[in-house]
Amino acid sequence: MDIRQLARGTVEWDRIERVVRSLADRHDREVVRVEFLEADNWLSTPCVIDDEWFVKIVSRQNALVHALLTTGRNVGAVSAGTGGFFDRFDTPREMVEHEYEATERMREIGVNAPQPIEAFEVNGLGVLVLEYLPEFESLDSVPDDVVARQAPELFEMLAALHDHGLAHGDLRAENILLCEDDLYFIDATSVHEDRVSETTAYDLACALAVLEPRIGPRRAVRAATTAYDPSELLSARRFLDFVRLRPDHEFDSTRLRSELEKVADLGQR
Repeated sequence: MDIRQLARGTVEWDRIERVVRSLADRHDREVVRVEFLEADNWLSTPCVIDDEWFVKIVSRQNALVHALLTTGRNVGAVSAGTGGFFDRFDTPREMVEHEYEATERMREIGVNAPQPIEAFEVNGLGVLVLEYLPEFESLDSVPDDVVARQAPELFEMLAALHDHGLAHGDLRAENILLCEDDLYFIDATSVHEDRVSETTAYDLACALAVLEPRIGPRRAVRAATTAYDPSELLSARRFLDFVRLRPDHEFDSTRLRSELEKVADLGQR
């Protein structure tokens, strides 16, 4: 069994049926069609309802895994020279309510994200319902030339979050969707709102880590300069080694650090 499947666990079918029946009742539908997704996801069981809603079903085991991951991320943040700034959730309901609120806040400030429909609890399971984007691709599945073309938009969206005192906190290719030539953010995690400078630097390090293997360090950093000044970019250096340790990021931190330092040197002249 794959380690992610083991960590995620399996939600019993009768409990999933209760979730689906609850959704149908809440939206006055006698019958709904359910399609389960083959998603490599630690933190939920995802499915699509009637090609209209994207639904995440979150169990207590998912919440436990999230808490363990959050602890590890905070340890990593401390190793990078800052205090931990990731918030944890203790229950499935807290997890889905946070993601609902984070998605709503992103849309309120003009950042593309699927429309949140509702978040609720059924039989101890957290249920998040979002708009389903039917023709989307994650950033890791599109060609490199498309990644290069969309890179400035990625940093514009991040800058919009940061300008409003927000952060993504879990930026990786799987959480950046391309739909009809527009980027969308999903799966934002919770970070301390009083740690804006650190969370900005961390988000930047993650974004650069996503782009470096696809378009090279120079083009990645150049795209970032369209939305961030040299001092902000230089602050991302402290998190590069921490991000490199994450299993969902593979990139050349040495080359990225060199390009960031070149930009900082030019900015000081």
